Amino acid sequence: MPKTIEEINEKIKKGTVVVLTAEEIIDYVQENGIKKTAREVDVVTTATFGPMCSSGAFINFGHSDPPIKMAKVWLNDVPAYTGIAAVDAYIGATELSESEGMAYGGAHVIEELIAGKNIKLRSTAYGTDCYPRKEINTYINKNTINQAYLFNPRNAYQNYSVATNSSGKIIYTYMGKLLPHFGNVTYSSAGQLSPLLNDPYYRTIGIGTKIFLGGGTGFVAWQGTQHSPEVERLPNGVPLGGAGTLALIGDIKNMSPQFIKAAIFTGYGVTMFVGVGIPIPVIDEEMVEYLKVKDEDIYVSISDYSVQRRSKPTFGKVNYKQLREGKITINKKEVPTGSISSYPKAKEISLLLKKWIKDNNFLLTSPVSQIPTSGSTKPLNIVNEEEI
Repeated sequence: MPKTIEEINEKIKKGTVVVLTAEEIIDYVQENGIKKTAREVDVVTTATFGPMCSSGAFINFGHSDPPIKMAKVWLNDVPAYTGIAAVDAYIGATELSESEGMAYGGAHVIEELIAGKNIKLRSTAYGTDCYPRKEINTYINKNTINQAYLFNPRNAYQNYSVATNSSGKIIYTYMGKLLPHFGNVTYSSAGQLSPLLNDPYYRTIGIGTKIFLGGGTGFVAWQGTQHSPEVERLPNGVPLGGAGTLALIGDIKNMSPQFIKAAIFTGYGVTMFVGVGIPIPVIDEEMVEYLKVKDEDIYVSISDYSVQRRSKPTFGKVNYKQLREGKITINKKEVPTGSISSYPKAKEISLLLKKWIKDNNFLLTSPVSQIPTSGSTKPLNIVNEEEI
């Protein structure tokens, strides 16, 4: 008999809910089987913590006296986008400081804002009758501003390619430092803990799903950019590369710098590590089939990042159990592996979300609309004016 989210929420309120992490349910299913697990377990918590470049924050600064219509804004010398309204701005995680370059960026501003630090606000304007001020220099923090929320256009990638380098020189990428002649392999996924790998066809994760985001609560706002569900999949639903993505939103003022971390990737730039946790209601036996996914069931292609093209050569497929063992074989060569995301941090988030639910501090929500299960990412082709 299928369960409803309403029934599960009643169990949460009564303190009778059974919650496991995506790691814990693997052994549970092995010991008890699909049918018993579907009856006895109500919620499975999933999580990931890794670099998510497509992130940023909307901020409303409030009006000065006399008022200003901000045309350009810098936060700690990092440019923010102002083409919205008089005192609204959006700062992207990867935006670089005009004075420090790759040493500091939007992600650092966001982390410091969450931590309660003072941020230098500088703005210029062209001046109007209703907004006469043309310049402002001041300091803000999360207690002096109005709304401040993360709006991340693309987070929680549903699988991603593994990176290596066949060339004769070191290359620096968003997948980290790649050594020459297949000197190393990097990957970025929580594997068996990852949200969209536990709900591969988006049966329970949709628009309006309440989530853990950056140490506070947030919501799935939309499908993420580059959402591409029509990729090749294994029989268990696991995609063999980047597939679904989520656009996420959450209140910065309730977040913690423990789960939002700025980072610098040498030779690439600034990014931001984002902690995401998503509860999956165990509504039926089919859901258990997906939730029992293990690292050894999740395969991904090995891509050559030294080829500076949209489509890169691949060197076969590998699963996450092999990757986490520290070495794989490429062209008969043993190659060390390393993760640029944190599995221990993802596990910490899944356990924290589990505690919130068991302590009746987090209720589940039903999606108001499903995430698309069809569609693919389109390329950007160069078209000359004469060809239009």
